[in-house]
Amino acid sequence: MASFPARASIFAGAIALALFQSASAHALDDTPAAKVVVTPLASTTVTANGQPIVLPQKNVQVLVSSFEIPPGASLPVHMHPSARYAYVLEGQLQVTNAETGKSTSYKTGDFIIEMLGTWHQGANVGAEPVKLLVIDQVEEGTANTLLKK
Repeated sequence: MASFPARASIFAGAIALALFQSASAHALDDTPAAKVVVTPLASTTVTANGQPIVLPQKNVQVLVSSFEIPPGASLPVHMHPSARYAYVLEGQLQVTNAETGKSTSYKTGDFIIEMLGTWHQGANVGAEPVKLLVIDQVEEGTANTLLKK
């Protein structure tokens, strides 16, 4: 095994080579640098049915998952005790408040701040699968979906 000074020299040499190659490649590329574009998707203090967003008070755990709901399929009636956010990657989703019967439709590109402590159900009302990126903020070790019995 090489000594620390030898390893440091090898590491420094590798960095210098990488920088040289990067500078050389940049010198050959006369195109202007691409600009970063930030597009706000949502900004709110309330859920889909107007409740204030409430976060767990201790040991917050973030859970990230993807959902794929086939055309014509429905999720069971359920509720979330903690904050859940969903971004519609593809498809058309209809969410119905099981307590009031009020429905809201979401499409590709929509951001959903889901209802808290309210029974609701989602259904794919389109011809393509619904794909969601779902983010939960829960108290560590707890689930965020309760099914209605």
